Amino acid sequence: MIKSPEVRSAELLDCAQRLFFQRGYDDTTVNDIIREAGLSKGAFYHYFASKEALLEALAARIARESLAELEPMLEDPSLDAIGRLNALFSGSQRLNVELAPQLRKTFAVVFRPENVVLFHRIDETARELALPMIANLLRKGSEEGAFKVPDPIAFADMLLQIRLIFRDVMHRALRQAEGGDLEEAAHLLEERLRIYGIAVDRLLKLPDGTIEAVEPGFARAFLGAQS
Repeated sequence: MIKSPEVRSAELLDCAQRLFFQRGYDDTTVNDIIREAGLSKGAFYHYFASKEALLEALAARIARESLAELEPMLEDPSLDAIGRLNALFSGSQRLNVELAPQLRKTFAVVFRPENVVLFHRIDETARELALPMIANLLRKGSEEGAFKVPDPIAFADMLLQIRLIFRDVMHRALRQAEGGDLEEAAHLLEERLRIYGIAVDRLLKLPDGTIEAVEPGFARAFLGAQS
């Protein structure tokens, strides 16, 4: 069967994602990927110049799929800037609960030491794609008088950079929950999200509690969802 370049490329990305998650990025070779995909090495290099180029394309696909679910909340004309930012947080949490079993497995993989390259590439790509969206929201909010943001791009970058602290917090919470201490794990995650919300408030010069970075019960629902 002759397949289109788009289909072949997607198949290689599917195989790479499966192997990276099973074995780790560093322990997966190009030969492993082409064997899994049933293609020749020449065919692989027709689509991707290297394993690193494949990782970049995979990270972009994962990031685009995640952001596509959240983008409508940032463009909702019925909400003001603060409402859109709160809708972004609540929508993200709703999706996290709905997809909790799959996401927990994904986090368990990307948090492994051997997958540090995979984690940082996915996060870097997600930040690159999200930056203009968040900056646009902050720019509109500043024009509306809701925020005091002299440089929307710099502020958006800071908000996204602060998120990196949740890699270690999420890892600890997941391990605690898997060890049977769900309540303590949920408290850890929810408290850190609450503090993140306060940090956002203060960065944007808003009263504490304006940005609702966590909804009550989210952490327990996410960590306790059945596989």
